[in-house]
Amino acid sequence: MEALKNSYKCSLLLLLLLPLLLLWSSVMFTCADAEVHYHEFVVQATPVKRLCKTHNIITVNGQYPGPTLAVRNGDTLVVNVVNRAKYNVTLHWHGVRQMRTAWADGPEFVTQCPIRPGGSYTYRFTIEDQEGTLWWHAHSSWLRATVHGALIIYPRDASSYPFPKPHREFPVILGEWWNEDPISVVRRATRTGAAPNVSDAFTINGQPGDLYNCSNKDTTVFPVALGETNLLRFINAALNNELFVSIAGHMMTVVAADAAYTKPFTTAVLMLGPGQTTDVFVTTNQPPGRYYMAAHAYASARGVAFDNTTTTAVLEYKNSGCPTKNGPGLPPPFPVLPDFNDTPTATAFAAGIRSPYPVQIPGPVDHHLFFTVGLGLFNCPPGRRCGGPNGTRFGASMNNVSFQLPTGLSLLQAHHLGVPGVFTTDFPAVPPVPFDYTAANVSRGLWQPVLGTKLYPLKYGSVVQLVLQGTNIFAGEEHPMHIHGYHFYVLATGFGNFDPARDSARFNLVDPPLRNTVGVPVNGWAVIRFVADNPGVWLVHCHLDVHITWGLAMAFLVENGVGELQSLLPPPADLPLC
Repeated sequence: MEALKNSYKCSLLLLLLLPLLLLWSSVMFTCADAEVHYHEFVVQATPVKRLCKTHNIITVNGQYPGPTLAVRNGDTLVVNVVNRAKYNVTLHWHGVRQMRTAWADGPEFVTQCPIRPGGSYTYRFTIEDQEGTLWWHAHSSWLRATVHGALIIYPRDASSYPFPKPHREFPVILGEWWNEDPISVVRRATRTGAAPNVSDAFTINGQPGDLYNCSNKDTTVFPVALGETNLLRFINAALNNELFVSIAGHMMTVVAADAAYTKPFTTAVLMLGPGQTTDVFVTTNQPPGRYYMAAHAYASARGVAFDNTTTTAVLEYKNSGCPTKNGPGLPPPFPVLPDFNDTPTATAFAAGIRSPYPVQIPGPVDHHLFFTVGLGLFNCPPGRRCGGPNGTRFGASMNNVSFQLPTGLSLLQAHHLGVPGVFTTDFPAVPPVPFDYTAANVSRGLWQPVLGTKLYPLKYGSVVQLVLQGTNIFAGEEHPMHIHGYHFYVLATGFGNFDPARDSARFNLVDPPLRNTVGVPVNGWAVIRFVADNPGVWLVHCHLDVHITWGLAMAFLVENGVGELQSLLPPPADLPLC
């Protein structure tokens, strides 16, 4: 009987310990499965020839676009950045959550001081529960025009895609090219207060394509084979333009956006704002041949100059064993692209992106926020001549505050060290002066914002619902709004002024898309929701770089929670000094 009791006790103990053993083995398997990837990025001037002209551009490791980083969910990246260029630089890992590692997020004077010429800094962070296509880019002035690259996150070894594995896959980076140093372009505009010169070309994987001078020999080619499924990972790395994209003769099935899987839907055209990524399946089911991929601007602002050129690449069938569709000397077929101002097509595409399954929407809401986003004009300082409309200077703001970066210390360092006077925590939760935001003629008395470095504080774990309301000051325009360190559910978008009594009924509370960059429609609004579960200082800004240059930004200050796992890690020893 005693032996039976002892046996029973042992069995009971084993049953109690079994869940812990399984948890431990799962954690050990996950840790053993993850890898640490080490890279060195040398930022340097590199001579590059485009559009018949050679000039030095800033690159990483002499490559344009920069290196593609490929990791798995759960892996850690350690990237040592060495600055051998003549400009200050930082790097941002666009869309990476950076859980507790805000020091690695990268925006200049927000989470770090810049890496000075001759200096270095090592970014260390882990990819946590993210899969798909993200990217990295410079976050200093306009360096990201040429300093950028893809960041591909594959499923863990023990996992797989939620769709059949493609036969081939390609990153497709949409970019923007100037025939001069982009830093010179923005500095000249900042000095005069005028709008910067528009770009001279768009690019696909660094090449303008056949429609530009001196470019057809180097047009990007994607080799494919008949009857295969190809995964194209589109990234809009352009500085100041949203872009329509299409492929002649081929439909595209969207399967992910901003490193979040989506309900598959098929479309002939994509529209990506700067910062956004879209993964699509393309089945090569056409007669073997060469087919143009083409992209041009979606220009939603009336009367505003934009680059109206078209970039191309070629989808080329290989090893099909059949004669090609295009005979000698015949150009590839060209896709039908929407008109430059085709807002209905842009709206329909965005509406097609939804989460693959019903999601648990965070709630109840702790912070109901309403932020206006739009342009403005500053009066010219006395004694100066300014190049903006009627002798003014261009500006931009959120809730009438035009964001100013500090220069002596980053916002995150000031917060961490308790240094006063660098920022305030009084960013308004609603517009200081309500008005008809999308009226055809907004009162000129509302056109000039105020300068400020104002943050909005959030307690750890708070649920935030944010209405982003576009304005028609000077010109209404679609604004691709990005939040660093977070992704969020897009509950709804619409046109005109947001009306909670009317528009709350339109919220998608079943399968809203998860994004890190949302397009706020021209003279319209977007409503997003997220949980403030990542401590630090997180920039919120328009990803049209001309607009963030003018001040269309703010930042959330998310406080530490309870205990180590809800608190910001200490700053790295090699964090750059100001």
